[in-house]
Amino acid sequence: MWRVMETPLNCAEEQQPPPALPASWSTVTPQESPADRNDKGNAVGFVLVHAGAGYHSESKAKEYKHVCKRACQRAVDRLKAGALAVDAVTAALVELEDSPFTNAGMGSNLNLSGEIECDASIMDGKSLRYGAVGAVSGINNPVLVANRLLSEAQKGKLSAGRIPPCFLVGRGAHDWAVNHGIPPCPSEKMATKFSLSAYKRNKHKMELAEKVDTGFNHHSKKRRQASETENGSGLLDTVGAIVVDREGNVAAAVSSGGLAMKHPGRVGQAAHHGCGCWAENTSTLNPYSTAVSTSGCGEHLIRTMLARECSSAMQCEDAHQALLEAMQNKFISSPFLASEDCVLGGVIVLRCCRCSDAQPSPDIQAILVEFLWSHTTESMCVGYMSAQDGKAKVTGANLPVSKYSYSSQLL
Repeated sequence: MWRVMETPLNCAEEQQPPPALPASWSTVTPQESPADRNDKGNAVGFVLVHAGAGYHSESKAKEYKHVCKRACQRAVDRLKAGALAVDAVTAALVELEDSPFTNAGMGSNLNLSGEIECDASIMDGKSLRYGAVGAVSGINNPVLVANRLLSEAQKGKLSAGRIPPCFLVGRGAHDWAVNHGIPPCPSEKMATKFSLSAYKRNKHKMELAEKVDTGFNHHSKKRRQASETENGSGLLDTVGAIVVDREGNVAAAVSSGGLAMKHPGRVGQAAHHGCGCWAENTSTLNPYSTAVSTSGCGEHLIRTMLARECSSAMQCEDAHQALLEAMQNKFISSPFLASEDCVLGGVIVLRCCRCSDAQPSPDIQAILVEFLWSHTTESMCVGYMSAQDGKAKVTGANLPVSKYSYSSQLL
C-alpha cells in the first residue's frame, strides 16, 4: 500500500511562503480490473527518475518523456519480480543510458579530444555501500560497473587482506569492468549523430572564441556572455533514479557523460560520494529512509555535496520547506559558490517510512512515500511510477530563462 501527498509548489527567488500542506493523504491504487488488482496485491515499490536538469528542447520532448517512462517500467518490472532497490535502480539507469537522447552512456557529450568519458555511481541505503566510476571510456553502461563494484565490495577483503575498491577511474575502471564480465563498447559506437554534431558546433565556437581579442572590451564580453547562455544549461543533463522496494530499502544512482568539451580526465559529481546520489535507510538516528539523485554543473554539486545535504534535510517534519531551504541555503546561497554568477543544479528526492496506523492487512505493511524535485536550471524532466500503477507519469518542469528561480514539487 502506497500513500503520496498531492500538492504542487512553485517558488521563485522572492521566497514566497509555501502553501500549507493538506492534512489528508491519498492512496495510490492500480487502474486495472479487480482480478488484476488481486494478482498485484503484493506488488510494492516505487521509482522516481530524471533525464537531467538543464535545457530540454521542445523537438526532443517526446523522446525524453518516453525514455523516462521506459526507465520507470524497467525498475517496476524488477520490483515486481522481487528485486531489491539497488537492482531496480540499476535497471532504470541502464534504460536511461541506452537512450541516444540523454547525456549518459550511449550518446554522451564528447570531450575536448572528441572522446566519450563517462561517470556513474550508485548507493545502497541498506548497506550504505557505494560504487562509482569516473572518466571511463569504452563502457556503454557505466552504472553496471558501479553496481558491480558495490556488490564485489560486499564480499569482503581481497587476497592478502586488500581492501576492495569502491571508486575506479579511466583505464583502470575499463579493465576492471571487462575482467568482471561487463562487455566493452568502442567509443566511436557510443557517439550518435546528435553528440557528434554538437561536438562539431562547439568546436567551431571555441575556435571562433579563441580568435576574439583577449581584451575585455564591451563587445567581446557580450559575445562571451551570449555564448555561455546559449551553451551553458543545455549541457548538464545527467540522468538518475531513486527507488524504494517492498522491504522499505532505498537506493539511488546517477550517470553522466559530463560537460560538453570538458578536459579529458575530468570527473563530475555523478561519480563523487555524496554529490551525485545518496541513499540511507531509516535508523535510530533517522526517522525516514531517504534517497537523492542530482543533476547540473558537476563542479557546483561537488563543492556543495548537494545530494547528502538534501538527504539530511529530509529528516525534518516538513519535507516541502526542508528542500526549499536546503536548495537556497546549501546550494544557491552557499558560501562555497559565492564567486559563481549562476548556480546550476537539480535534485530528485524521496523519503519514506512505515505507516503503522493504516495497515491494509497483517501481512502487508503500508509504506508512506513522499517525493519531490527542485532545480535552478531552465528545465528538468521527471518520471515516477508505483509498482501498483498501470503506467508511469512524466512531467517536464520549466522555468523562465530570464529569471533566476527554482521550483519544487511534492505529489
